[in-house]
Amino acid sequence: MLVSVLASGSEGNCTFVETEDAKILIDIGMNTKYITNNLKDLGILATDIDYIFMTHTHTDHTGALKTFIKKNHAKIVVTEGMYEVLEPLHDYNNVIISSNPIEIGKTKVTPFKTSHDAIDSRGYLIEDATSSVVYVTDTGYLNQKYFDLLYNKNLYVIEANHDVELLMNGPYPKWLKSRILSDHGHLSNNSSGFYLSKLIGPNTKKVILAHLSKENNTEEEALHTVKKTLKEYEIDFKEIIVAKQREKTEGIKV
Repeated sequence: MLVSVLASGSEGNCTFVETEDAKILIDIGMNTKYITNNLKDLGILATDIDYIFMTHTHTDHTGALKTFIKKNHAKIVVTEGMYEVLEPLHDYNNVIISSNPIEIGKTKVTPFKTSHDAIDSRGYLIEDATSSVVYVTDTGYLNQKYFDLLYNKNLYVIEANHDVELLMNGPYPKWLKSRILSDHGHLSNNSSGFYLSKLIGPNTKKVILAHLSKENNTEEEALHTVKKTLKEYEIDFKEIIVAKQREKTEGIKV
């Protein structure tokens, strides 16, 4: 399996996953030109994309949807609630409306509920015959009932949105700070480290911290806090990198 986070942050989000059976995008929040060019850098054409799995309906995750599907014909996977909101899909024939696992050959994509202020938000577990990836961003918390499902996977792409102290002392209005800190907001660096302490196992090869706030976080703070939190749970895991807003990660093989 090959994974590259093409973009991650409040300006737009898109991640490429290639399994032995399919070429997949998770979200399509940057503009089509950006996505096409970054896929090309990986040796992939936009027309090669087989599936797009949507996490939720906020613009930074759906922004290129309307233009992308005019030229490309990937299957778009959404829940019923997402479909009602995403009007560009109403005249598009290649839509799969489902909240259940999707099987593509030997690849299985299992959605799980996240907690965000958007209808039917989801994270995804992608598995093929040899590899596994967990993608979870834009959530105020991760329900512990999913810990067993998501434990000991090869790669985690997980939100580390903000440092609580930077957020509380920053310029955001009170209502926005409350939204971000709520159960329907975003994971802090500390929360990200805590959940990773419950998920990382012997087969885990790498972690990508995603959706960092430009105003309320830094790469250095996210890495420091997550690693520190893991050590508090007696986990010494060093293979952690940070996804950027306008610079894709390397193609990571798992």
